[in-house]
Amino acid sequence: MATGEAILSEQLKQLKDIFMRFDMDSDGSLTQLELAALLRSLGLKPVGDQLHSLLSSIDANSNGKIEFDELVSALLPDDLAAPDEIFINQEQLLEVFRSFDRDGNGFISAAELAGSMAKMGHPLTYRELSEMMREADTNGDGLISFSEFATIMARSAADFLGFPFA
Repeated sequence: MATGEAILSEQLKQLKDIFMRFDMDSDGSLTQLELAALLRSLGLKPVGDQLHSLLSSIDANSNGKIEFDELVSALLPDDLAAPDEIFINQEQLLEVFRSFDRDGNGFISAAELAGSMAKMGHPLTYRELSEMMREADTNGDGLISFSEFATIMARSAADFLGFPFA
């Protein structure tokens, strides 16, 4: 097995373990409540509308549940030739970005980030907000562009799933 395939195989195993841990009724799928529990374990506290939107965007067969293959499709690359990269569906990512970009100007300001995090039940201290902005705002303009947002989200997902991130 090539190194890339071995890495992908281990990452799939880790993702399956996480999935099974939150599949409370062991039916092979995550309900909205089980998905919420998984997200809370990651420190995320989405409100009902955000959770419903996430569920419906990942739920390819529209049965109201997330099966393992749907989760894999949402998180892992279609092209297994590049297993050391994680790809997140751009449409889903744009939807999340827009939920943070309250004024719709194509950028997330520090105030918008703080407001969105507070609305999700995770208010930030000034220090946390400053650190998040410093990490995400790579060009130093004081705003988070979609490109910067996509990069930081991919890095966060990669870190969570144990993917190397270049």
